[in-house]
Amino acid sequence: MLTPSQAGFRRLLPLLRPHLRQLLMGGLCMLIYVGSFPLLVRLAGELFPALGSQNLSRVLQLIVQGVLIFAVQKLAQFGQDSLLADPALQVSQRLRRELFSTLQTVELGALEKLSSGDLTYRLTEDADRVSEVLYKSIHDTVPSVLQLLVVLGTMVWLDWKLTLAILLLAPLIVWLISLFGAKVMVATERSQKKVSELAGLLGEAIEGLPLVRAFAAEPWLQERFEQEIDQHRQARQRTYSLVALQHPVVGIIEVIGLFSVLGLAALRIQSGDLDIAGLSSYLTGLIVLIDPIAHVTNNFNEFQQGQASLRRLREIEREPREPEDPSDAVTLGQLRGDLRLEGVSFAYSSGDPVLRQLDLVVPAGTVMAVVGPSGAGKSTLFSLLLRFNTAQQGRILLDGHDLSCLRARDLRRQLALVPQRTTVFSGSIAEAIRFGRHASDAQVIEAALLANADGFIRDLPNGYDTQLEERGTNLSGGQLQRIAIARAVLGNPAVLLLDEATSALDAEAEAAVQLGLRRAMRGRTVLVIAHRLATVQEADQIVVLERGCIVDRGTHDTLMQRGGRYRDLCERQFIRDLQNG
Repeated sequence: MLTPSQAGFRRLLPLLRPHLRQLLMGGLCMLIYVGSFPLLVRLAGELFPALGSQNLSRVLQLIVQGVLIFAVQKLAQFGQDSLLADPALQVSQRLRRELFSTLQTVELGALEKLSSGDLTYRLTEDADRVSEVLYKSIHDTVPSVLQLLVVLGTMVWLDWKLTLAILLLAPLIVWLISLFGAKVMVATERSQKKVSELAGLLGEAIEGLPLVRAFAAEPWLQERFEQEIDQHRQARQRTYSLVALQHPVVGIIEVIGLFSVLGLAALRIQSGDLDIAGLSSYLTGLIVLIDPIAHVTNNFNEFQQGQASLRRLREIEREPREPEDPSDAVTLGQLRGDLRLEGVSFAYSSGDPVLRQLDLVVPAGTVMAVVGPSGAGKSTLFSLLLRFNTAQQGRILLDGHDLSCLRARDLRRQLALVPQRTTVFSGSIAEAIRFGRHASDAQVIEAALLANADGFIRDLPNGYDTQLEERGTNLSGGQLQRIAIARAVLGNPAVLLLDEATSALDAEAEAAVQLGLRRAMRGRTVLVIAHRLATVQEADQIVVLERGCIVDRGTHDTLMQRGGRYRDLCERQFIRDLQNG
């Protein structure tokens, strides 16, 4: 849990510095707005006796003055609100931008443990709440506090004895507001956690609806959903109840103060220490105090809720990050794709080593397949090559360059991944192949041709401009996989990493993808992870991993003749030796 000093709004104050000029102009408008209240209080004190004296000329004069002061005040309020809104929104936007940028540098292992629904809620609803609170703090809370101070100062000047009676109740009001505010923040954090859990369940439910229907599990899902929304309702109800209780409690104290002032004023008038004009001004000031007190009370509750949101946003910063690029990083030119692993060992934060003293040489332009049972360390090997994780022992060299001496972005431009499950963002097919890189239409088409994707893309109604639906649901698995291959080869990488690239496809789709893969693999260093061993059989070398160690290596024919773990894997999948097939 973050401490207030770690998550307080004061950490956002440096972000306001670029907007200092706008803040000063808004602050000037704020001073004019607040400074008009003593004038209005004084006018009210003069107006009531004038009404009693039936001096119409004086009454009209005071009314005109009041209207002019009120008009200036409202214009200043407009300037204050409009000028101070943009800095608050800019700070919120920058905060959200920086947090999203931070999220992209969080270690993948830590990121996979976070709920996508929770992260989405934090970067949308929590960030919006922080923005609203920051805006209200600048354009509403600060003027309200200033208004309280100015009007109280005026009331002390008018009659310090009556004001003393009010100030005696002030500590009690402040204590009650603080007490309720602290409880509201705790209740809000609990409520936001429940909303995040609900968002996570919704994400899982929407993606898994076909599976739910296949297992006729709709009643189970409905019951679980209803439990989540009921817990969310209870958490929100707790927050609303606290806020609802605060208003009458504080209101009773305010009413006690008001009637105490009226009683003391009656005694003062009776004794001749106070006249009607003074009482009129004083009561006007008292009435003017009610609105800022209400604003400060409400805004303090919202501030506490925003504090809870800011704490949740700042928690993202505590997640472990990818290692930073070295300051003296090597600049990469055109690479051959020669890979070498020397004594590489790796273990996740909790658990036994996943890779143990791994020595491996993959000459440039060759195809190496990595096979083995689940948990052998195959995917971990790829994560080390892409520098998603860093080996605790040993080193990995690419064309003689230690990966730890390279910029991650430069390295990943040279290593292209074709994952088991293709992820695409909404947009056109051409944009999905470009994937944020600058490439001409001709280069996109060339990549699609290599991936055996050009034919089916041109058969679509809008060709390369066809819009992909969310998660690419308007394309088949084989088509998506060929787009993934095109995306991988577009940057002409030196090394191609194939992670179970055909495991989820039927025979016809696999044949089309295999053709694309063969074209994409030409002239590149290729590492293949596969449980289905169709591609593996043609590899230049096959490495068998088990419990993080290399237990065998060689060509398909050699390994089949030798027997052992590889032959056992093949026989279990009913794949025969090519010589006997």
